[in-house]
Amino acid sequence: MKTIKIKYKNKYLTDIVSGTSLYEISKHVKEDFKYEIIGAKKNNQIVDLSKEITENTAIEFYDRSSTIGNRIYSRSLEFLTIVAGYEVLDEKSDILINYSLDNGIYCEVIGQRLTSRTVMLLEEKMHELSKARLPYTKSIVSRFDAIKYFEKAGRMDKVNSLNYTSNTTINLYKLNGIYDYFFGTLAYDTSQINKFRLTYLGQNLFVVTHPSMKKPNIVSDYTPHEKLVTKYQEYKRWGEAINLDMVSDLNKMGTFGNYNDVVRLFETHYEEELSNVAEMISKNKKIKLILLAGPSSSGKTTTAKKLSLYLRVRGLVPHQISLDDYFVDRIKTPKDENGNYDFANIKSTDIALFNDHLNKLLAGKTVLLPKFDFIKGKKVFQDSYLTLNENDVLIIEGIHTLNDLVTKNVSKENKFKIYISPLVALKIDNHNRVHTTDVRKLRRIVRDNQFRGNKAEDTLKMWPNVDKEAMENIYPYQDSADAIINSALTYEMGVLRVFAEPLLYSIKTDSEVYPEAVRLINLLRNFMPISSEIVPKDSLLREFIGGGIYN
Repeated sequence: MKTIKIKYKNKYLTDIVSGTSLYEISKHVKEDFKYEIIGAKKNNQIVDLSKEITENTAIEFYDRSSTIGNRIYSRSLEFLTIVAGYEVLDEKSDILINYSLDNGIYCEVIGQRLTSRTVMLLEEKMHELSKARLPYTKSIVSRFDAIKYFEKAGRMDKVNSLNYTSNTTINLYKLNGIYDYFFGTLAYDTSQINKFRLTYLGQNLFVVTHPSMKKPNIVSDYTPHEKLVTKYQEYKRWGEAINLDMVSDLNKMGTFGNYNDVVRLFETHYEEELSNVAEMISKNKKIKLILLAGPSSSGKTTTAKKLSLYLRVRGLVPHQISLDDYFVDRIKTPKDENGNYDFANIKSTDIALFNDHLNKLLAGKTVLLPKFDFIKGKKVFQDSYLTLNENDVLIIEGIHTLNDLVTKNVSKENKFKIYISPLVALKIDNHNRVHTTDVRKLRRIVRDNQFRGNKAEDTLKMWPNVDKEAMENIYPYQDSADAIINSALTYEMGVLRVFAEPLLYSIKTDSEVYPEAVRLINLLRNFMPISSEIVPKDSLLREFIGGGIYN
């Protein structure tokens, strides 16, 4: 009987019989984890625990408190929800996986009327399937065989999607006799997916909440995000109305050479959002501060500049101020747990000086504005004086602008808060969506390379800090916004593919971010490439790909 040696952390697991699954091997190290191991990495690739090991190798394991493990949990929970739906709902009904917010997966039932009782029965069935310890079984099949299977099953959303993907093989997962595919690995069996809660939202919508990385053993109460959900739903319904809510719809337009029409449609939609916000502001003469915030690569810079134009058309005189110019001097900047300067910490901002300047400006006084010198690490005051007249307004962009602490001395009636993010409602099929975070990540990869000379590897390595920054300083305040601007341009993934794909391929197989690069490449393969030549020079997308009038 052949035995193999497994390197795990700084030790070796010996006397492992060749052909043993990672699930069985994980039992040797389960004491190192507070929660059940749900995924693994072998030869720098994320793999299922069902994978059998036949050679000496190095292995890493993950539970749901890690980024990788939490993704596996969420993805497996989606499949569990879908499979439960096949048993609880009518035969011709289906569950759409629409989008996610916080630790909630927002779903919609099509084909029948959804009630609170139906949602209760669905949750009961999910718990029943979880307790049954049903395996998530993976099969690798040819794309053509997968198309034939889904065509026979009448699941045309998947057929339409697979018709355009460039992959030759597809990873199909089976759960309780149901086949589906997902962009990433799943859990070993349903017993690992045992913490979740369903909440009925009305209008055939419900949300599935699950543990977060920070609280891996707790399913927090559902937190309503009415404004964001409404914005998502509006964008989704609009996409359906113009027959562009699936990636295959976008690809089909490309095969007929109609990308120019698609580009104009979505650019006009974004411009209309800006126009509506400008109209809201112009009708309220008390508004003097326009506070703009959103996670990285949401398009804040272009949006601020364009919004200024729309305000000027309505007779207002906007002045842009960056909160970054109010950083405290470097020697006073707090540091994080690793001893690095923590510029995202609100204490890195000179709130006292900022509020003092705002009060003076609102009182009609003249203020000498600072400019932060990042080389010297301190504010410098030169010839930048500002006085607000009757029709003047301030547009203030920064990570903390939605936090009332930053403008604590300014009356609420004088402030107008805007949250911006690419709230993507585009789906690959009924059960696979394009994540907002992935759009921002790809935008950032391209922008960092175009304007800062950074490699895709560097951007992906720093992304956890970018994500942490948004989780701590932006998302907690998004519901306080007076308006939400959706900066998603549905066609942009085809354009980003042209720029991002070669950058992702440059990441070596031994890099710590190689698995993430592979995941993003597989995502991009669902989109036909779109030339950047058809992107307007004033498009928000130019902020990331370059060649725009606002760059």
